Amino acid sequence: MELVKPLSGEVSVAMAAPPEEVWALVSDVTRIGEFSPETFEAEWTHGASGPAVGARFRGHVKRNGVGPVYWTPCKVTKCVPNEVFEFVVLAGGPLNRWGYRLEPSEGETLVTEYFRLTPNLMMRGYWLVLGRLRGRTNERGMRTTLERMRAVVES
Repeated sequence: MELVKPLSGEVSVAMAAPPEEVWALVSDVTRIGEFSPETFEAEWTHGASGPAVGARFRGHVKRNGVGPVYWTPCKVTKCVPNEVFEFVVLAGGPLNRWGYRLEPSEGETLVTEYFRLTPNLMMRGYWLVLGRLRGRTNERGMRTTLERMRAVVES
């Protein structure tokens, strides 16, 4: 048994929809409030109006649905339509990387949401103390997000 869980995680859900329909949801950050249990709204910033590498946005977060509410600045790092949408949360530098991979397969799309914490000393300490709990919370949140997206694209 590992003492420190890896600084990452992912969850996959198959959706009975083409990649184009799923892409429209995962790459439109202004809709995240419909799906995420923690990020209840987001908006493009710095002149961005849609997904593109380098585009910036900010997410309004309420951690675990309780506690303090705060804005997180983000920057898109990968944007390949119908394949991958990824961004980093910025806090003086990249702190946490989140993304979605889309893989078409016989009339459906396998969607994988993932995260990876930047392995700096502060994050390793955080993960050592709270990693197991935070990892489970992240995985539950990703599954909730993807299940809510699936309900939209399959309706």
